[in-house]
Amino acid sequence: MPYAIKGVLWYQGESNAAYAHAYRELLPLLVNSWRAHWGRGDFPFYVVQLPNFGGAKPLPVSDDDWAVLRESQLRAAQTVPGVKMAVTIDLGEPFDIHPHNKQDVARRLARIALADVYGKKIEWSGPMYESMQIEGNKIRLKFSHADGGLVAKDGALKRFAIAGADKQWLPAAAEIDGDTVVVSSASLSAPVAARYAWSSNPEGCNLYNQAGLPASPFRTDDWPVVTQGLWYPEYTYQRKNAKPLDPPAPFPSR
Repeated sequence: MPYAIKGVLWYQGESNAAYAHAYRELLPLLVNSWRAHWGRGDFPFYVVQLPNFGGAKPLPVSDDDWAVLRESQLRAAQTVPGVKMAVTIDLGEPFDIHPHNKQDVARRLARIALADVYGKKIEWSGPMYESMQIEGNKIRLKFSHADGGLVAKDGALKRFAIAGADKQWLPAAAEIDGDTVVVSSASLSAPVAARYAWSSNPEGCNLYNQAGLPASPFRTDDWPVVTQGLWYPEYTYQRKNAKPLDPPAPFPSR
């Protein structure tokens, strides 16, 4: 600062997984802090949502800090002006935290910039969960960014889960109906919540739009999740006895 800046591409979050729920407060703090210090208004801030990583689990839902971290990134994109998100849930690698395919990450970020900054009339996001409606023993999930229609890539939809009031998750059958997805399970007569791709590596998740962009993982519930209630430990540059959201002290001079 005050180095000239047009916007920010932010690909980070792996090391924050132990405090994944708190990241929903930390990331907006970062964005607003940079904007305040640069003094150039709400410049674009594009976040890369964490990709798939780790061994795939057979269960439809995992108590997983990476899933929570992705949700924290999604919430920032939904609530902070000028923050948008590139979904990369299909570009990761199970056992390499640094995926080799950087080109497609860049292409998805470029689509956001072309639409948001340069006014190109192109779709820049994959399907985003918008709302749900319970219809008997089924749940209908509505999506934005479904222009042109939703797509199940390479076969039937996978990695949807459904639960009743007991919070026990079951694999869900899922079918596309216009800009909605209808999910159900023969073992559940009274569903209350649904999730999609809710694990560190939801292998096979395949909901896309016609632009070839993947849907973000999501959940419809607000049940407690792993790391909820944890905050980052006190670092040397924080004031002694500071509360979590108090402004940090200046970095010590070298």
